Amino acid sequence: MADAAGRLTKLAEEVLGAPLPVRIRAWDRSESGPPGAPTLVIRHRRALRRLLFKPGELGLARAWVAGDLDIDGDLYEALDRLAGLIWERSDAPKPPRAALVRALARPEIRAAAREMLALAGAPVPPTPPAEELRRRRGPLHTLRRDKEAISHHYDVGNDFYALVLGPSMVYSCAYWESPQATLEDAQRDKLDLICRKLGLREGQRLLDVGCGWGSMVLHAAREYDVRAVGITLSEEQAGFARKRIAEAGLADRIEIRVQDYREIHDEPFDAISSVGMAEHVGRTQYAEYADALYSLLKPGGRLLNHQIARRPVVDEEAYHVDEFIDRYVFPDGELAPVGRTVGQLEEAGFEVRDVEAIREHYALTLRSWVDNLERHWDEAARLTSPGRARVWRLYMAASALSFERNRIGVNQVLAVRTPEPGDAGVPLRARDWTG
Repeated sequence: MADAAGRLTKLAEEVLGAPLPVRIRAWDRSESGPPGAPTLVIRHRRALRRLLFKPGELGLARAWVAGDLDIDGDLYEALDRLAGLIWERSDAPKPPRAALVRALARPEIRAAAREMLALAGAPVPPTPPAEELRRRRGPLHTLRRDKEAISHHYDVGNDFYALVLGPSMVYSCAYWESPQATLEDAQRDKLDLICRKLGLREGQRLLDVGCGWGSMVLHAAREYDVRAVGITLSEEQAGFARKRIAEAGLADRIEIRVQDYREIHDEPFDAISSVGMAEHVGRTQYAEYADALYSLLKPGGRLLNHQIARRPVVDEEAYHVDEFIDRYVFPDGELAPVGRTVGQLEEAGFEVRDVEAIREHYALTLRSWVDNLERHWDEAARLTSPGRARVWRLYMAASALSFERNRIGVNQVLAVRTPEPGDAGVPLRARDWTG
């Protein structure tokens, strides 16, 4: 089985009908592919067995998580070159599955496929790393299943997240004055922007849905003198947030609950922030989510919904969730086009007053998180697991490229429960939030 890299390169190029965009280095130390390009390192032939068992993205993800695949060189450049092959990017010349079907009709490709089976060795694929893979249980978006999904993503250790997120402990898109700003300044500016859009004033009552580690409610209470309730489904987040609040001397003005938004019954609130949480709600539950937030607000109250959006597709019913993200990162999460989000908020009774698209800001944020993870790699792997650290590095780097390429976006939607006879109570000049 000498020159495994050369044989794999030839096979890949025959299937794709185009030159391979990266180099390959195989387990036998052979190399092949364009000089100077990032190198896809296949550490073990197990990687091929995973691909044969689950062709496409999920097989590649399993090999990556297990450490059977790696990248030597610039990770972003490698993912950018591979994007059309892995994620079926809309500007890719040929969808990989269609190309594969056509290729397998040719005798020489069938022979090459048999050769890949020989290269892979034993035909039975090994089990993927169980501790990194979310096991689905029960109907979608029940209280129990949503809590389990949130725990899978967020209960991986506060110390791990502190390495990635930095001192702000904010796990959502920052708001950058310039690419040269610090992550801390950008996250502080994002929290303050939300408070100003909500028009927070002394003595008001704020609900933060999906409060994370408490950064939003801390900023609002400290800088705007509000009383705040933060809810999360993560026990680890709640414990961390309560400790921060006590240390800040704000325990009399901030309450943290482990609670689902569907279980809140102590309304009304003057304002609601929902930052990076609605992605977990799901298409079937979004109307209920919008109705619930509307009912929790006082007339005249404002909602700031900060949410990732995907691009629309021709057949929305055929849209499917990214397998790698669903199985390893955000179980049961779903993205919707911003138009659908605005429409459902309006159907719940809200008056939508502003939509601000900030996708470039998320690309900068993700690159900062990846930098933090890579600088603290050994400690991050120790605090969680090598496989989990590899999952986070891949998904954050790939997501940064998705925002940069406009495959996904992120929007802040300001909506008001406008009272009769119709004065929404917002300034006359757009985005003069405190006027």
